[in-house]
Amino acid sequence: MMKPIFTAAKKALKKRVAYAEGEEERILRAAQIVVDEGLALPTLIGRPLVIAERIEKFGLRLRQGVHYSVVNVEQDHRYRDFWQTYHRMTERKGITVQIAKIEMRRRLTLIGAMLLHKGDVDGLICGTWGSPAMHLPYLDQVIGKRPGVNTYACMNGLMLPERQLFLVDTHVNYDPSAEQLAEITTLAAEEMMRFGIHPKAALLSHSNFGSSSQPSAVKMRQTLELLRLQAPWLEVDGEMHGDVALDGMARAALMPNSTLSGSANLLVLPNVDAANIAYNLLKTAAGGNIAIGPVLLGAAKPVHVLTASTTVRRIVNMTALTVADANATR
Repeated sequence: MMKPIFTAAKKALKKRVAYAEGEEERILRAAQIVVDEGLALPTLIGRPLVIAERIEKFGLRLRQGVHYSVVNVEQDHRYRDFWQTYHRMTERKGITVQIAKIEMRRRLTLIGAMLLHKGDVDGLICGTWGSPAMHLPYLDQVIGKRPGVNTYACMNGLMLPERQLFLVDTHVNYDPSAEQLAEITTLAAEEMMRFGIHPKAALLSHSNFGSSSQPSAVKMRQTLELLRLQAPWLEVDGEMHGDVALDGMARAALMPNSTLSGSANLLVLPNVDAANIAYNLLKTAAGGNIAIGPVLLGAAKPVHVLTASTTVRRIVNMTALTVADANATR
């Protein structure tokens, strides 16, 4: 699945990708692979001496100024411009001058977002420490949403033995409305098409085509109605059970007039509990812990918030995706 993304990243001019908020060894080992494969020009946010010591400790070949650049959190000539810009952006959102100065020193994701906003880097990867909820507010303050987008969401991809599956929303919206789910589904389908994959969306529920009138089932039916109006190009159906989504023959027997053919590859869950649990169970039990994501949907610029369980290979994959995104015209 990642081959087209790697090809696009390697063919494109090298882009500068910043890495913020991470467990040091994973970030540095990923940066070494990114440099070796010619995917990007890494910008690391931290203390230069500490980074150099860790590189030597881990037996890596990275050299500052040759293979990567550093934003020194203790002393950087852009600090005044960064905190002043941040204050102007957020002074009517409760951020005082003093808070802006402090935050721009200690919040690495905020520093990375400002680098991206100023054009000093072309993409940002953060979130390998903590949870997405800790990072997204800073990205929203500085980067914001794409024009016409009202909702952020996270999509995860799984490479299973017999299929590729994408799930939304696994990390951001606890109990999204039907309107939010319709937008999230559309954003996810568009992202899949950028991967070269034809999206086939299933709206999942404990209910099968009207067998329940509980609020979550009604919400998924409303989502389908909205999608048919807002995204008539999308192949989608629901609400349905997970097994019916993945088994086209079973679905045809149950609902002969279904507007979804074959196996679904985009699973839309009613809330973050269902999506996150389904994703982690599938990743562990059937996916060999190999995943793509989380892919942040809806942001105005190439930025992705990973998770604490992110592996070195996933950081590399997401770097390739970020580079391809930085070169793409939306």
